[in-house]
Amino acid sequence: MKIAVCVKQVPDTWAEKKLQQGDSTLDRESAEGVLNELDEYAVEECLRLAEAHGGEVVVVSMGPERAAETIRKALSMGADSGVHLVDDSLHGSDALATSEALAKVLAGRGFDLIVFGSESTDARMSVVPAMVAERLGLPQVTFAQKVEIDGSAVRIERQTEYGFDTVEASMPAVVSVVEKINEPRYPSFKGIMEIGRAHV
Repeated sequence: MKIAVCVKQVPDTWAEKKLQQGDSTLDRESAEGVLNELDEYAVEECLRLAEAHGGEVVVVSMGPERAAETIRKALSMGADSGVHLVDDSLHGSDALATSEALAKVLAGRGFDLIVFGSESTDARMSVVPAMVAERLGLPQVTFAQKVEIDGSAVRIERQTEYGFDTVEASMPAVVSVVEKINEPRYPSFKGIMEIGRAHV
C-alpha cells in the first residue's frame, strides 16, 4: 500500500504574528515554523496503517525552502520519503490554489490513500482535503476518528452529535483525521539519523 500524508509548516501557535507590508500576507519569517499540530495525527495514522498492512508513507508538503524542516520531522517519526513543492509564485496561495497545486503533485503517483489532518492551525478552514479529492476525482472520507482498511476499501468512524457514523469508500481515496484518532509518536533517534539518507 502506498500512502501520501500531506503536511503543512505553520507559525508556532504561541509566536507573535504580523503581516508583510507589501501584500498583507502572513510574515512567516518572523515566527518559528513548526509542523502543523493536527498533521502530526495524520502522520501517525499513516505510519500505523503502513505497519499493519505493509507499504510506504510519503510526506508531501508545499511551502518555502524552510518547510523542508516539516518534512524532516515527519521522516524522523518514521515516514519513508518526502516530496517538497517549492515555487515562489505559490506565495500567499489560498485554499483553491493550494488544492490545485497539491493535486498536481499527487496525481499519477499511485497512492492508495491520501491523508490530511483535519485542518491547519493557521487557517482553520478544513476544506483542502475535500478540494483535493474533487480535483483528483477520488472519494473522500473526512474527519475520521478511526480508520480501517478492508481489502480495497477504507472505512472510517466520524463523530457526530448522536454518536458516530461509519463511512466507507473504495480506494484510492482521500482521508482527513481528527486529533482524537491517536497519540503521535516522538521522533526516534534512529529516524533522526536516517533523515540524511532519505530522499526529500
